[in-house]
Amino acid sequence: MAERTWTLGELLQWTEQHLAQKGIESPRLDAQVLLAKAADCRRIDLYGMRHGEIASPETRQAFRQLIAKRLEGCPVAYLVGKKEFYGLEFEVSPAVLIPRPDSEHVVMECLKLAKPMAEPRIVDIGTGSGNLAVAVAKHLPHALVTAIDASAEALAIAQKNADRHVGQCVRFLQGDLFGPLAPEERFEMVVSNPPYIPTGEIPKLAVGVRDYEPHLALDGGPDGFAVFDRLIDQARRHLVAGGYLVVEIGALQEKSARERLQGLDGYELMPTIYDYSGHPRVLVAKLAPTGPPEIAQANGLGNRQ
Repeated sequence: MAERTWTLGELLQWTEQHLAQKGIESPRLDAQVLLAKAADCRRIDLYGMRHGEIASPETRQAFRQLIAKRLEGCPVAYLVGKKEFYGLEFEVSPAVLIPRPDSEHVVMECLKLAKPMAEPRIVDIGTGSGNLAVAVAKHLPHALVTAIDASAEALAIAQKNADRHVGQCVRFLQGDLFGPLAPEERFEMVVSNPPYIPTGEIPKLAVGVRDYEPHLALDGGPDGFAVFDRLIDQARRHLVAGGYLVVEIGALQEKSARERLQGLDGYELMPTIYDYSGHPRVLVAKLAPTGPPEIAQANGLGNRQ
């Protein structure tokens, strides 16, 4: 018996229903994105010029493979190799976290604070795909942007994303937190989306996160603050007096995170920024004009005889 022929539109409709029955959270969008990948077309074409087109055997086979991996839990972004963030398309792979819309609030706050600055120096700690650094560089062409990550694989992807959107405008360095920087190097702004999930919570995460996204970028230690605590302490040594720290936090971490910042000399806390769902998402702290004594001396602002 001859195999049934399917139009792209029929494949789309059937797969959407199938994904919904399997409990996939966004069956329609997933079906659209994956079929567009298999058919090498735009999503909009599936409802337009190619809706009634007969799907080739190659398209059907590629689509079946993508759907099978999606049902195993693999995120759509990894299956298609890209994710949109702040209006830009970023290449992604399992070497980097998938950019989330809530992280756009880090970019928005950075752009707001940097607006009056003539040539701000900005460093992104733990850049991953480069989404924060590249989005900032795209909208602040006069900024001097540095991006640091411990993973060489992540930096390779971030470099590709920078080359695509902003050319050679971002400096990439490999290492732990501020380690690759010279001790005297200073910035007007430090931005970061550090690992903040407590180690014990990782096995409870959705399968797409737990089994596919890099644990190096997720695991915040026993209490979720292992990287955060080091980040906020070291940032004081690389911020100019009056510079800003803009850092993403977990939705349940606001109280503890603010207390940690308040416990360090030199920071002046600003209001918490909430994400699209109304959850606490970004903390902003300004380094005082003098900062703590040891930082003030490092910045040449200590007491003079």
